[in-house]
Amino acid sequence: MEIKLIPVLSDNYIFLLHDPNTHRAAVIDPAVSTPVLDCLNELKSELVAIFNTHHHSDHVGANKQLIEKFPNLCVYGGKEDQGRIPGQQIFLEEGDQIEFAGRVAQIYFVPGHTRAHIAYYFAPESTESPGELFCGDTLFAGGCGRLFEGTPAQMVDSLSKLRNLPDNTRIWCAHEYTLSNLKFALTVDPDNYDLQIRYQEVQNKRKQNIATVPSLLGEEKKTNPFLRWDQVALQSTTGMIDSVKVFGKIRGMKDNF
Repeated sequence: MEIKLIPVLSDNYIFLLHDPNTHRAAVIDPAVSTPVLDCLNELKSELVAIFNTHHHSDHVGANKQLIEKFPNLCVYGGKEDQGRIPGQQIFLEEGDQIEFAGRVAQIYFVPGHTRAHIAYYFAPESTESPGELFCGDTLFAGGCGRLFEGTPAQMVDSLSKLRNLPDNTRIWCAHEYTLSNLKFALTVDPDNYDLQIRYQEVQNKRKQNIATVPSLLGEEKKTNPFLRWDQVALQSTTGMIDSVKVFGKIRGMKDNF
């Protein structure tokens, strides 16, 4: 399974999953249709599925146009998003599995950013290869999504599920927010050496217009404050110990950063 990263809009990423053996493709969170169609034409492949993580327009904006172009494709999304994702046919719940290009993805229910958000995790093919996590706006490189429809407790539970995945999991998040996320992270975790080094590396990448997605989960655990609510440094910053309260305080600080 090949993964094509397609930058669109001001900071969105669409991900195209491609099976070179069958010339079939699936797309994750298509915001707009033209770049997806261009990629499919270049690959000479047919789109057979749309995997949506949640209902926001910058994740489902191209569903209708792609269905018109490929009327036999199947649209997947979370069960709780029924009626909010254009063309949705499959309603996924925690623990469900889907298959593409011989790879099986586990579905995680990860509310917080929205009440119905899901993530798709393709387990590694071998001990040497990475897993692939498509997490929409739940977990970002260096950050996490705003709580539009969920609570801090829900988001801590959701992020805990993702944090428990193997360290070599690649995080395919849907936005290029990494530099601003790390700028904030340094304000709440200033003595974190790993974070300091990562910030410099990301600065250099963005100066060259290089994508910072995907990141590795192991790196997120060391540097992303929204996965570090139980670390002394973040407890000290917030003056709190309870995980949900620590997370909620940091999320509020980020909202006003």
